[in-house]
Amino acid sequence: MSCSENTNAVPGDPLDTLDDAQAAAAFRRLVRHLRHRHDAQNIDLMGLAGFCRNCLADWIVDAGAPLDKAAARELVHGMPAGEWKARFQSEATPAQLARMEESLGKNP
Repeated sequence: MSCSENTNAVPGDPLDTLDDAQAAAAFRRLVRHLRHRHDAQNIDLMGLAGFCRNCLADWIVDAGAPLDKAAARELVHGMPAGEWKARFQSEATPAQLARMEESLGKNP
């Protein structure tokens, strides 16, 4: 799986007017929600929205957080990524993989 490319801000995008503290609070809520919803598999998130927990971790690093990839993924998963994978990740089906590939093709 790979994450979508960095999407640059669009000039005049109202999202850029959102206060950073509010945006950060919403992001933390999203991450905590995903930590709770282990049934939402990364492959399904990729197939539906073109991103997953690992993408969020990569975006944290891309935003300048002083973390390596493993530490960022642990932050998002709430445990080491390998442990999360062993406990919660099921084998991807051919249909899930095909949907993910189609979805990734829609990413900017």
